[in-house]
Amino acid sequence: MIAITFSNSPIYAWVILPILIFLARIMDVSLGTVRLIFVSRGFKFLAPLAGFFEVLIWILVIGQVMQNLANPVSYLAYAGGFAAGNYIGLWIAERLSLGVVLVRVVTQRDAGELIQQLRDRQYGVTTVNGRGSSGPVQIIFTIVRRREVADVVALVKAFNPRAFYSMEEVGFVESGVFPVQSRWHQLSFLRLLRPFRKGK
Repeated sequence: MIAITFSNSPIYAWVILPILIFLARIMDVSLGTVRLIFVSRGFKFLAPLAGFFEVLIWILVIGQVMQNLANPVSYLAYAGGFAAGNYIGLWIAERLSLGVVLVRVVTQRDAGELIQQLRDRQYGVTTVNGRGSSGPVQIIFTIVRRREVADVVALVKAFNPRAFYSMEEVGFVESGVFPVQSRWHQLSFLRLLRPFRKGK
């Protein structure tokens, strides 16, 4: 009787329920973002698992919204949770730092110093001589883990603050040269998830 009375109280309908809807919406949208990352990275077992909980939470939330159509605060909580969930989902994606990125540097200067610095840090480097609109250029390719992109970009800018460089997502890498991870906070989350990847 107490539970029934509480669930019908104005405090529950106008405060507690919207807060629960807001938090649940954050969870399901964040899970959706993580699920997309798992799909793109080939985690064929984790992606459906995340999708299961994503849809389960969404069904529970939309059910509460439909039962309280006369409560506009629930609508605001639903929309606010969606917006916040996108932000938090992207934040989680950045922290996971899954995958690898191709960094391409094009420079007219002799890039020997930059190449040596990259190799000293155990990055694999491939160079190609080319010709740009204003003369000969050197093109440097290196594939790095996403969480190491900032370090590589810092090296490029230290070499030449006005250097042209671009980055693109790499869907799959069979083998390569990557720095040895020595610090505990640099341990790859990807390593923990490796058993769940496609083909494993």
